[in-house]
Amino acid sequence: MTELHAMNRFLLLFALIVIRTLGLAQSADHSLLRSGPMVGYSDYKEVMLWVQTATAADVWITYAVKGQRMAAFSTDTVRTRKEEAFVAKLVADKVQPDNRYVYQVHINGQAIDLPYPTEFQSQALWQWREDPPDFSMAFGSCTYINEPEVDQPGTPYGQDMGIFQTISARQPDAMVWLGDNIYLREVDWYTRTGIQHRYTHARSQPALQPLLANVHHYAIWDDHDFGPNDSDRSYIHKDKTREAFELFWANPSTGLDGEHGITSFFQWADIDFFLLDNRFFRSPNDCQTCDATILGKAQLDWLIEALVYSKASFKVVVIGGQVLNPAPVFENYAHHHGQERLELLRRIETEGIRNVLFVSGDRHHTELSQLTLDNGITLYDWTVSPLTSNPSRNNEREGNTLRVPGTYVNDQNFGIMTVTGPRKDRRMNLTIVDAEGNPRWTREIRQER
Repeated sequence: MTELHAMNRFLLLFALIVIRTLGLAQSADHSLLRSGPMVGYSDYKEVMLWVQTATAADVWITYAVKGQRMAAFSTDTVRTRKEEAFVAKLVADKVQPDNRYVYQVHINGQAIDLPYPTEFQSQALWQWREDPPDFSMAFGSCTYINEPEVDQPGTPYGQDMGIFQTISARQPDAMVWLGDNIYLREVDWYTRTGIQHRYTHARSQPALQPLLANVHHYAIWDDHDFGPNDSDRSYIHKDKTREAFELFWANPSTGLDGEHGITSFFQWADIDFFLLDNRFFRSPNDCQTCDATILGKAQLDWLIEALVYSKASFKVVVIGGQVLNPAPVFENYAHHHGQERLELLRRIETEGIRNVLFVSGDRHHTELSQLTLDNGITLYDWTVSPLTSNPSRNNEREGNTLRVPGTYVNDQNFGIMTVTGPRKDRRMNLTIVDAEGNPRWTREIRQER
């Protein structure tokens, strides 16, 4: 029966390819598709794809090297279930390095035609062969999507969503979501139903779909997608929000062994990205008898050891809140957990770890902070916020003595990181772009040797 099923699948796939090649395909009812497809992590021989259906359904994806329509492959079929928010995570495991692929979603055996391109890429195998490839990556945080029935009364907190079209038009290779990617409300905090509704409501916005379908997405969380405002490890339903995070994002891993949380890691070209969890292990901000921690010992030890091991041209540490800003305000690392911040910086200095860039969100404003340690190593913290949430109005004068002049922005914006140059002389350009597509500033960071 297994061989017969496989043969039937092959014949169906072949027929679909022929039909689409001849322009005769009939697309399925789009009501079957709730949100997505979204392109997740990319590696040399594997790419994750994500789809959410409106009800229980069989989902699979066909894909082919762009320009080679007859050489097609398919993922396994996944049956979506209500218990998992009707989400399907599909692995394209027949990819080869350094290719671009076109793909199509199939639901209950019907092809879904979408009005925008659906493509993904595998990473290039450059090591020992050539210089690493140039690439660009988008960054952003704080995405509030209005839902008037449950929002606070008054002026809507969420702003226009046209910024997602602006990001998509830039055609970055990937995007990293820096936390507060959704905003759980009071009606969501204490049930799986509420949490999954909030994730579904945000993910299914039409303005998001073209960006999701063509750019590889990675994510961390901050307080609003973890739980209530300023929430910490005492939040009793963090198991449910962790479950939702893992369902709705397609990172290559979720959490350190035996430690839970959402810590992860990925590599793009010659750059290492360390995706940290600043909530699951965090002690309460105002606890007088707690060991004050944001990362927790196991995660902090892992980060330092992984940074020491890394041979990357740049080491990008992605975390929900600001690390370098010394102003003791809001939830900056320096405010309630300053000793752990000093320990993190001390260990980076002692180990002589160069080319570290922290990337953070949370603050509803953007800025670049720069700190030179006593041994001459320079660290950066690139805060990028907000995407659609209401911008801050009073943070410019809060006392960030490490802010690079001219980098403060307090309206809707996103970041574009572009990495170029030969292996031993890589250059990272950080550009902030507003919702209309206007560059607000650019700074270059040169690789330290």
